[in-house]
Amino acid sequence: MSLIVVLDACVIFPMPLCDTLLRTAEAGFYRPHFSQKILDEATRNLIKQGRMQTDKADRYQSHIKAAFPEAMLEPSEQIINSMTNHPKDRHVAAVAVQAKADLIVTFNLKDFSQESLSLFGIEAKHPDDFLLDLCDICTTSAMAEVIHEQAEALKNPPTTVKDLLGRLSLQLPKFAGEILCYEYGDQ
Repeated sequence: MSLIVVLDACVIFPMPLCDTLLRTAEAGFYRPHFSQKILDEATRNLIKQGRMQTDKADRYQSHIKAAFPEAMLEPSEQIINSMTNHPKDRHVAAVAVQAKADLIVTFNLKDFSQESLSLFGIEAKHPDDFLLDLCDICTTSAMAEVIHEQAEALKNPPTTVKDLLGRLSLQLPKFAGEILCYEYGDQ
C-alpha cells in the first residue's frame, strides 16, 4: 500500500520543491492529495510574490489537476469544523482525514499539533524529513534519478544536478546533502 500524503499549500508554491514532490509522486513513491482551496492558496502566493501572472497560475493548477485527478478532495464543512489544529489550516487537516492520509507535508508544523492529528493516525512532517524518508523507503538511488530527470527538464536556463540541489538546499538541506553525498561522495 502506497503512502498517502496531503501537500500543504506552502510546499506547492516554491517551484523547485513542488516539482520534486510532484515528480516523486509521479514515480509512484506516494499518493498525493490536496483540495482546490490548497491549490488556490499556493497560486495566490505565487501571484502575490510576482512569480506568476494569473493566467499562468490557472494553467499551473490545471496541469497539477490533470496529472493527479484522483488527488483532488473537497472535505465537508462539518469535517473542517471538527478539526482542532490551527484554524487557518483546518481545511488541510480535513483533507488529510478524508484521504485517510498518513502524512501532511508542510513547513508549518506548529499549525498541526500531534494532539490534533494523532486521533486520525496522521503526522505532520517537514518536506526535508519527508524526502529523506523517501530516500530510505524508495532508495536514495531512485530519488537521485528523480533529481536527474528534474534537472534535465529545466531548459531555461539549463540546470545541472548540482545547481538544482543548491536551490533545493535552501529549503531542504538534509535531503540535498543526502543526494549530493550519493552523487558526488566517492569523488
